[in-house]
Amino acid sequence: MDADVVVVGAGLAGLRCAVRLAELGREVLVLESADAVGGRIRTDVVDGFRCDRGFQVLNPAYPAVRRWVDLESLDLKPFGAGVLVRQADGLKVVADPVREPRRLAATLRSGYANPVELAALGRWAGRVMVDPKGVLAQQDCTLAESFDRAGVTGRLRREVLEPFLAGVLVDSHGRSSATFTKLLVRMFALGRPSVPALGMQALPRQLAERLGDRVRLNRRVEAVVPVEGGTEGRVEVRTGEGVLSARRAVVATDPLGASALTGLPEPHVRGLVTWWFDAPEAPHALPFVAVDGRRSGDQAPGPVWNAAVMTAAAPSYAPPARHLVEATCLLDRPDGDASQADVLRHVGEIYGCDTSGWRLVTRHRVEAALPAMAPPLQARSSVDLGDGVFVCGDHRDTASIQGALVSGHRTAEAVHASL
Repeated sequence: MDADVVVVGAGLAGLRCAVRLAELGREVLVLESADAVGGRIRTDVVDGFRCDRGFQVLNPAYPAVRRWVDLESLDLKPFGAGVLVRQADGLKVVADPVREPRRLAATLRSGYANPVELAALGRWAGRVMVDPKGVLAQQDCTLAESFDRAGVTGRLRREVLEPFLAGVLVDSHGRSSATFTKLLVRMFALGRPSVPALGMQALPRQLAERLGDRVRLNRRVEAVVPVEGGTEGRVEVRTGEGVLSARRAVVATDPLGASALTGLPEPHVRGLVTWWFDAPEAPHALPFVAVDGRRSGDQAPGPVWNAAVMTAAAPSYAPPARHLVEATCLLDRPDGDASQADVLRHVGEIYGCDTSGWRLVTRHRVEAALPAMAPPLQARSSVDLGDGVFVCGDHRDTASIQGALVSGHRTAEAVHASL
């Protein structure tokens, strides 16, 4: 045997699984096809700019993050608890008055502090703040349907909540699980989404450091094959460099890769495109996500669904005296693959600035950014496929960093128990 367990994939789920197995005394190897750890959480450094593959943030309020991640060493740089909303008459500030008291006056002037709408939003989100387990037990529906039922039907929904949540869920149609969305909103209320000073990839790198030379890069796995049958047999993990033998194997790749290696049904995934621009001047000083609240009937302008001045939160994302701006487009829309000219035009409209002097740093098209979280929410799926083969990832729990870490941990426990 080459190891007790071979883990295929060095994303968050695979790394947490391997770390836990090592803690339990198991001999574990991690095989990663890429040249670095992280899976879908990667940071490219281009001309001194740190550009994450997809606009990603780390919420320190996630229980799994608090439990298994050394947050202090990541040197987190938080975003503000608010949103910038483009309207025809200017860029409005909508902020949490508790965490952003200095923005209270601007929020009251925004036009979104309607008592009736705020009361409806309280009905929609109130229970999840005090009883998240109770919300999980409720009947689920789509996000759009849940807003309708709670009476969240005004401008706050159409111009602030829907565009903001579309970027978070990678879903511009409101078809995601209402239960899942409420749980995410609860985490936004409890913690400040942040980025590590050195980019999001610092998170998987921290996990990988605990494994030392147990992680092997540039090892593409072609097949995972049970041998001799039964849980007391062995599993062959076949790569281009040869065959590894283990008592158990864990497939911890992205959702589509896991389907190819295990034969599981291919899950529905959602995609996006992120653009990263070098701006000579910051278009805004606040570290808030910006969305376009203008509407023509029910139609939202495009192609950009959110933008952010990354260096307003994390100056370390750019060289000194430079500013990094990200813009996200969604691939569930016809304009998701828009041209650079259209993206720059729309970002300029959102911030009310001239983008003609901006320079493209890089662009990332991420076809499988997140598993789709359609209702009814299935918070956990089986990880034991039989014959010594297991699977983990956010597609087996929830589409989040929390889901990936929990999936890896519970899969490690299941593997350990089977041994």
